Amino acid sequence: MFGLETPWEEIARGALLTAIALMWVVLLVRIVGLRSFSKMTSFDFVATVATGSLLAGAATTDDWPGFVQAMAAIGGLFAAQFAIARIRKSSDRAEAVLQNEPLLLMRDGVIVEAALQQSRVARSDLIAKLREANALDFAQVRAVVLETTGDISVLHGDQINENVLEGVRSAKP
Repeated sequence: MFGLETPWEEIARGALLTAIALMWVVLLVRIVGLRSFSKMTSFDFVATVATGSLLAGAATTDDWPGFVQAMAAIGGLFAAQFAIARIRKSSDRAEAVLQNEPLLLMRDGVIVEAALQQSRVARSDLIAKLREANALDFAQVRAVVLETTGDISVLHGDQINENVLEGVRSAKP
């Protein structure tokens, strides 16, 4: 099958290997869970980029050992992602090392400029998120949090339960 000569055979090989590699990734996602490609931590992002690169390599390889190696590497990435998720879940210390802490960008209608600077979030991006959340008045915004995934959560209304801000850090002056 590998080492074929004609362009049509090479195209067919590429299509077949792509289909096999995609089915392998789908199988791994079903085993590990949808979190594999959901809102991502930095490790999840790196694993996703690496998976895409390996998938491309598997689809374009012209030898069987290269294909098997790419499939094994994808399996290894999913196994590492699964193991790290389990470790994070069972250990607060590991969680602190492996994941960013949420950061408070705005509190009680006041933008925390130091937090914007530390997180490199532009003021205009923060304002855009406030508009998305239908925050019509800064005075109604109780808190804005830059989450560990990079999402920005806008909490607005009359009051806020402080438990909602558990684990959220304030900017360092």
